[in-house]
Amino acid sequence: MRKVDASPRVDLLLGVHAHQPVGNFDDVIIEAHERCYRPFLRTLHRFPSFRFSAHFSGWLLGWLLERYPADMALLQDMVARGQVEMFGSGDSEPVLAAIAERDRKQQIDVLSRKLNDHFTRAPKGAWLTERVWESTVVPSLADCGIRYVAVDDYHFLCTGLARDALDGYFSTEEDGRRLDLFPISEALRYRIPFDPAPDVVGHIEGLADTGQQGAVYFDDIEKFGIWPETFDWVYAGGWLEEFIRGVLASPRIRTSTYADFHARTATRGVVYLPTTSYSEMNEWSLPAPAAATYASLLTREKRAGRLDQIKPFARGGIWRNFFSRYPESNWLHKRMLSVSERLAHQPAAPAELTEHLHRAQANDAYWHGLFGGIYLPHLRRAVWHNLLAVEAGLDRLAPRPSLQRVDLDLDGCDELILHSQSLQIAIRLDGNASPHEISSYPLLQNFGDTLRRIREHYHLRVSDPEPPRKHGKGIRSPHERMEAKHPISPADLEIDSRPRSAFVDTWRADGSADVVLDEYLARAGDGADSLCFSTTVGSFTCEKSLRIADSVLSVRYDCAGEVGLMRTTLNLALPSCDGYSGRYILEDGSIPCGLGQPLTLAATRRLVVDDRWLRGSLRIDTSVPVAIEAAPYHTVSLSEAGFEKIMQGVELRIRWSVGASRSGCEIRLGVHSG
Repeated sequence: MRKVDASPRVDLLLGVHAHQPVGNFDDVIIEAHERCYRPFLRTLHRFPSFRFSAHFSGWLLGWLLERYPADMALLQDMVARGQVEMFGSGDSEPVLAAIAERDRKQQIDVLSRKLNDHFTRAPKGAWLTERVWESTVVPSLADCGIRYVAVDDYHFLCTGLARDALDGYFSTEEDGRRLDLFPISEALRYRIPFDPAPDVVGHIEGLADTGQQGAVYFDDIEKFGIWPETFDWVYAGGWLEEFIRGVLASPRIRTSTYADFHARTATRGVVYLPTTSYSEMNEWSLPAPAAATYASLLTREKRAGRLDQIKPFARGGIWRNFFSRYPESNWLHKRMLSVSERLAHQPAAPAELTEHLHRAQANDAYWHGLFGGIYLPHLRRAVWHNLLAVEAGLDRLAPRPSLQRVDLDLDGCDELILHSQSLQIAIRLDGNASPHEISSYPLLQNFGDTLRRIREHYHLRVSDPEPPRKHGKGIRSPHERMEAKHPISPADLEIDSRPRSAFVDTWRADGSADVVLDEYLARAGDGADSLCFSTTVGSFTCEKSLRIADSVLSVRYDCAGEVGLMRTTLNLALPSCDGYSGRYILEDGSIPCGLGQPLTLAATRRLVVDDRWLRGSLRIDTSVPVAIEAAPYHTVSLSEAGFEKIMQGVELRIRWSVGASRSGCEIRLGVHSG
């Protein structure tokens, strides 16, 4: 047993992580700065003896340096006087384990150079995005000069280590490279800044009394002002200043940077962590039924007083499960990996393509937990924007074949990828014959970037959204909040039985019910610019061909055998969604409504879906008069503010009559700029 000093003292290693997703709205980042980054920096600047560590993602750091140089000068001053240690990471905040090793090293090096340029010091520590740990990241970090990272204490508990042993750092290795690992205290994560400041100070002093060397904290700075209730609590209510003064006044607490603590203490020993993240992430990454079972297990064990014992051995899922849970995330991820591989074989490619690739690797749009993530269309759109910019640049350097067949997303079903210089579609050979990607290179927009409605395990809590308030003093963390930001009806929670793609078909014979056409068979096309499919239902036959010419996708249906109605559904994503910039334009040039309102047309040959924010539009022309029903569609997700409905796109149902003899309808989807 370690001998306890007569006047024990614990090192408080307080680290804060600042990040905004690539593509986030300027007004959101401005509010974050005014309610969090600025008051935090200004408060800490007044206390030079309070030492701490900080990480700003490279994209956010550049944004703040450009717009708020005076506030960022405070950070530079704190670094210069030794009060602050800056942490590195991947520049655009990728999950390092989910990108290629060459990209990991490039991303880490880019941010390290930025930190060295602005603060005259290269980082020794790195923030690990979402604390996603896989041992494969060790060589990349070590080769880039990173000596230590912080992960959750949960990672260490999963190895069988006792909680009271986690008061310093441990060492691991991979392929002969060493990396040291600090265990972030979950208890501190849940207390700071939600419990009263004296209580938090008392908790840290209690760690000193037990002889612990270090109290390790590293978490989102957004907790200090952006999360619900926190601005009034942390700044107007004085929590942060009270906490700082309490820590500095305590003879049992010493503030320290990770670098200083690392330099003056020895490793606690070797450790090999399992693939995991923080415990909440392990629940979020599970599909709904498994997540519900997992949550029920933890609740039951908590009530029985056994949670701390069993939690390390009931690990749930891993971060990569999000690629299994969301086909849209998986497609985006595998498209990113493919583009990265192409770029790696073009050494003469301009540097801006690498920057676009890095931004396409930003983690936020690939997953979903407490925050919006993949459910936020503007985050997915930003990733697609950057990904398509890289692909367009590569196509100019080394053109691809116009038609490719590949199982890119590893789902056991091949995709057909057809493209021109201006437009690309991708179709899974799953029988639906419907494009799930419709990408415009001039607009850098994937109009197929929709999101199907799936069951999330927290949907079970919609009917009882408000849990009891936090007992005692303090405020609730978002993990304790379950409010309804928008009214949610049972219809809003209905899941999709078919993909949210474009040209999803159904057929109805006279007097019969709708028949889903999901058994299309691919057959040889008329050339390298077209795809052809056919299906048969009883005596009804349908041949469907898709052709790209420049920026126009033409889809032709040739049906025969029975009299009835053919319907195809287009699910389309546009940036404005229900904002004022999105609107429908009719044949006569009139504007009946915005994209957030329903629209019914009895017979038309043209409809324009216009987006002034995008400075582009989709023009739908048909060879025969058709009926069109248009409506917005929403998903229900959870954010730090509670349950919310988010418009994901527009659903256009196009219907026309089919005769007994062979009859056709061609639908042209044209992408226009300006």
